[in-house]
Amino acid sequence: MFGAIVAATVLINETRGQVPGSSASAKWPEQRRMPLGRDGALGIAEYVIVADADPPHIVLTRVQLY
Repeated sequence: MFGAIVAATVLINETRGQVPGSSASAKWPEQRRMPLGRDGALGIAEYVIVADADPPHIVLTRVQLY
């Protein structure tokens, strides 16, 4: 599980938050959700992109495990 969370944070950083397969919140587009593990079998990670910061910041806000 820890490895999947670390891999997710690396992927978020490398793509500046635009992770393939992630989804944006309808109410708050800066909030994103991405599956953890193969096809989301381990859970979901939520993060927020603060795009107007210089440089842009990305904060992992929650990990929901299944």
